[in-house]
Amino acid sequence: MAGKVLLKDQLFNRETVGQLAREYAAALPQFDATRFQQQALSGLAGRELLARLEWLADCVEAQLPTDFEAMAEQLEAAMPPPLDPDRTDDDFGRFIHALPGVLAARHGLENHRDRALDLLYRATQRFSMEFYIRPFLCRWPEETLRVLHDWAEDDHYHVRRLVSEGTRPRLPWARAGSLDPARTLPLLDKLHADRTRFVTRSVANHLNDLSKSVPDTVISRLTGWASEAMQSEEELNWMTRHALRTLLKAGHGGALQTLGYRADAPLAVSLELNTPVVRIGDALEFSCSVRSDETCRLLVDYRICFARPNGREGEKVFKLKAGEMRPEAPFRARKRHPLKADATTFTWHPGPHRLILQINGVDRAEAAFDVV
Repeated sequence: MAGKVLLKDQLFNRETVGQLAREYAAALPQFDATRFQQQALSGLAGRELLARLEWLADCVEAQLPTDFEAMAEQLEAAMPPPLDPDRTDDDFGRFIHALPGVLAARHGLENHRDRALDLLYRATQRFSMEFYIRPFLCRWPEETLRVLHDWAEDDHYHVRRLVSEGTRPRLPWARAGSLDPARTLPLLDKLHADRTRFVTRSVANHLNDLSKSVPDTVISRLTGWASEAMQSEEELNWMTRHALRTLLKAGHGGALQTLGYRADAPLAVSLELNTPVVRIGDALEFSCSVRSDETCRLLVDYRICFARPNGREGEKVFKLKAGEMRPEAPFRARKRHPLKADATTFTWHPGPHRLILQINGVDRAEAAFDVV
């Protein structure tokens, strides 16, 4: 069986380096494609994903003017056509086209702020500049935020998405942002009514980040947007569920109430454990049922409280089902949860464990099992 191809090898390899060489050589008469390919490929091995991107930027920069204004012009000349403006989602572009962002932050941050931001504006229409706008937000917060307010109304949805994605407090792979939510929420006020899912997903992810520090602010904002009715009800409902997903998993009362899950719903709950003893590598199996004399919305999760070698108990939450339950149609579910020996998120250890059924944020049933 062939080994798994690492993401860094999928994104940066002979084919993608060759494409980059052809693009620059076609636009810049002085660019030596052969020299670039030889140098770039010789330095990929041993570098991780983002380090490879920095290395490719080094190799491109070696053949560009040292003056930033001239460098930016040549970077723009070598850009491929903008991503299709008629698409509405899942059009990320190619990682190799992040190079202008690397060089904009590297050489334009201190003395060429406005020209560097113009470069990011054009580059983000080929590949998101979410990592590279962040140094400008740190160094020039007022000036950059003014630009982002203009970009929030841009015709190209990749530019609008950058406004939300680049200001996220907990952007994946990036250092945590330090902007006060009061500075970024007005940007989301403009973007929440966007007709492009690529943008609204970013807005929801931004709110989910914020929910970990200011949950009540997030709920208040979502409630306010609902009253304004600037976004379609269906899309705003989707955004609300996506934005509150971390709070829902934690059983946050305000988030549950916002989505119509009553903590005081009158429920009759049963939980049956089919495997009271489970070997690591096998699966925990259980079934449950929920009845009510009223029609109500249910958000059913289960938590596993697991043993650790130090004697302290850990915990993880897993989704089971969400939906509406009627008196004539009680909720029933069976679940098989593998106890993988090679799990990447945590390690199973022998000892006593607990399974807890959580409904609308409230613990409703519990059963004990042993892992051996």
